[in-house]
Order: sequence, then structure tokens, then C-alpha cells
Amino acid sequence: MLKEKGCVFALAPMEGVTDTVFRQVLCDIGKPDLFFTEFLNVEGFCSKGRERVVHRLDFENVEKPVVVQLWGNVPEYYAQTIEYVKELNPDGIDINMGCSVRDVLSSGRGSALINDRVLAKEIIDAVRDSVGKLPVSVKTRIGFDKVDTEGWIGFLLEQKLDMITVHGRLSKEAYSSPSRWDEIARSVRLRDSISPDTLILGNGDVKDINQASEYVKKYGVDGVMIGRAILNNPWLFSGRKPEDISKEERFEVLKKHLEIFEKERGDMDIFNSQKKYIKAYISNFDTAADMRIQLMTADSTSQVMQLLASFNKMTS
Repeated sequence: MLKEKGCVFALAPMEGVTDTVFRQVLCDIGKPDLFFTEFLNVEGFCSKGRERVVHRLDFENVEKPVVVQLWGNVPEYYAQTIEYVKELNPDGIDINMGCSVRDVLSSGRGSALINDRVLAKEIIDAVRDSVGKLPVSVKTRIGFDKVDTEGWIGFLLEQKLDMITVHGRLSKEAYSSPSRWDEIARSVRLRDSISPDTLILGNGDVKDINQASEYVKKYGVDGVMIGRAILNNPWLFSGRKPEDISKEERFEVLKKHLEIFEKERGDMDIFNSQKKYIKAYISNFDTAADMRIQLMTADSTSQVMQLLASFNKMTS
């Protein structure tokens, strides 16, 4: 899945953001050590609605190593889904036990599994029995409505997982309070005594690679998972600062992104889904705000390309 006890920088799985299009772009401008797919609901995959969700498993070889993240609360559906996933040759299977979205929680999935260790173990066992030699990992939080690092993370460590990503917040907090990195460090100490071979990634409030490197040293984690900050600086994993990326390079990367979108998703997705990336790429130069306003009025890739061409003429 990843380096043996090395410093691993991973991109967090984010629904509607870290799809194969964006990941392919990042391979050119700043590739993390490890990618995760958007999370796939196993119940949806095992239903008549499979075609609406299967695209979340898409990835190209250039994106590897890439781990498929699954969520749900029916162990048998995990097993069925993994039989399909194995044919894609990913680098691991990750179980989402950290999502705090209300609709996910209300059905006993995501971080609701923190409160149901019997079912959580059944899911882990079903995944492990199905994956063959693929590594198995879990992404989770430090508790549901109270900090329970020793109880919950300790329980996961007893399952001898290959990796656990620990987000330093409670389920009920979402992103409303600072990530508790002291609890992530406690997870590392628990790991050392319970399951020394399990890698621990820390997650929460990390803005750039320098901060990630500092946290590896300070808190003893094997690596750091970075999420929302990637939309403030898609070049984040290269170590380049936003102000160091030229306007011209930003235009070219947006064009490349939309070209990949047309190839991978153009006949399946509405163009408005791409506007979050316009904001990510077109920023940190004097006229960026005005250009973004114009680009946001576009309703097709071709319109964006025309606008970018006109911007280039104006600035040349």
C-alpha cells in the first residue's frame, strides 16, 4: 500500500472532489505518496443503482498507489463489492468509519460504527476474508460524542489492520473545532504497544507539506493525510506555494483538467460540477477574482477554453 514505516503524505478521499480527473491532474503538478478514491457505498454498488456509483472506482495506472475506500454497514455487501474491486488491481481497501454526514450516520454507517464494535469487527473480518493479499485499512475519528481514543482506536488496533487514519475530531464535531493532535499522538503510543506493524496516519487541519513534516516529527505518526487544503493549493504536494504559481501555468492546468474531464466524465456529469476547480486553479494573482467571475458564467468546457484564450491575449 505504501512505504514501510516511512513518512507518507496522502490525499484524503473527498466526495465530489478527489475523483480520477482531479487525481490525474495532481499526478502532473504535485502527486501525494498515496491516493484514495471517493468513497463508494457497498449497498448502492450491490443494488440496481450500481451504474450511478461505479464511476467512483475509476482510476488510471498513473494514479497508483491508490486505495479504494468503501462504506456501508452490511458485511456481505463489502465482500461482494471487493470481488469486483480486486479485478481493478488497487493497492488496498480502506473502510470508512469516520464520515460524519447526517444521512450516513442516521443509517448506522460511517462514524456511527464507532458505537457498534460488533458490527465494525464483522465488517473488518468480511473485508479481510475477501481481499486476498491486499492491505486493509480504516479511516476514523477519535470518538463519536466523547473522546475514546484508548477504547476505540485500541479496539481497531487489536484487529491488526495494515493502517489506520485517525482524524482528530469527534463525529459530532464535523469540522467545528480544532483537530486534537495530542489524541492522534496517543493513538501512536497505543499502536506501539498493541500492533507495532500498523501504520498510523494523522488527519485534520494540516495546511501544507511543511506543516505535515513538522507533525510527523512532533506527533510520531507515520504520515499525514491532507484534505480540504488541496482546494486552496492544488500544487500542495509539490511543496510549491500558491504565490509561486504563475497565471499562465494556472491557465494551462485548468485546460488540462477540463480536457481530462471531457475524456473521463464529459458524457456522465454536468459541467457545473467542475466549477469548484476553477476557483482552486484561478487564484493568487491580481486579476484572479475578476477572471473567476467570468469563468463561473460558463456552462461548457468550450466556453471556458474561449475565455482562457481571451485572457491570454489580454495579458500577452
